Amino acid sequence: MSEQSGNGPIRPHKPKPFAPIDFEPFAGGADPARVSEAAHLAAQALVRRGRESDDPEITRRLVRLADEQGLDAIAEMWAESPARSLPGALWRLYALRAATRSDPERISVYFKAGKDTAQVSHVVAGVAEPPGADELTAMADAILSGAFDGDFDVALERSAAFCRVIALGQATLADSAELGNSAHASKLTRNAHQLVKTAEDLEASASAWRRGQLD
Repeated sequence: MSEQSGNGPIRPHKPKPFAPIDFEPFAGGADPARVSEAAHLAAQALVRRGRESDDPEITRRLVRLADEQGLDAIAEMWAESPARSLPGALWRLYALRAATRSDPERISVYFKAGKDTAQVSHVVAGVAEPPGADELTAMADAILSGAFDGDFDVALERSAAFCRVIALGQATLADSAELGNSAHASKLTRNAHQLVKTAEDLEASASAWRRGQLD
């Protein structure tokens, strides 16, 4: 990709690469520590938008940057964050939202298969009713746009419950597919294990948020 001075044409369908240099006062190169700090600040700005902020000016600049660059560009920074951190939790919400929006019919099949399984009450014990695909997407949209004003920990737990129901549905369908298509069954099983891990990370993040330790 060629470098340009910043006066070149903007392609609205593809945001320009996001760089931590946009997060002044972080002077210098894009070293991992600065990328991490920028990722955390961006996450805090979005989640705490409309709430109290230690530095309202930085919050305004980060939110403006999110509006200008687009969420996809900012989410790239979150991808390498620890799973049980605020940017890590937002990355998982972002990924769930993207997967659900890209193939809603398949996700709905998994969700129905999971919900129709007897173990579902044990899988999500103690958690509010898991959101369906449409509600999960709407909830993630609100959080990732900075418009969410509900209980963030509850939103994380409900997203985790969604993951667990989808995983249960995948495992159920994997059992049904085992004889006819073992490769597909194995893929479903792997995906189910990954979603359970995602659910565990979201649940841990929710607990950390309640303790005031999710950053």
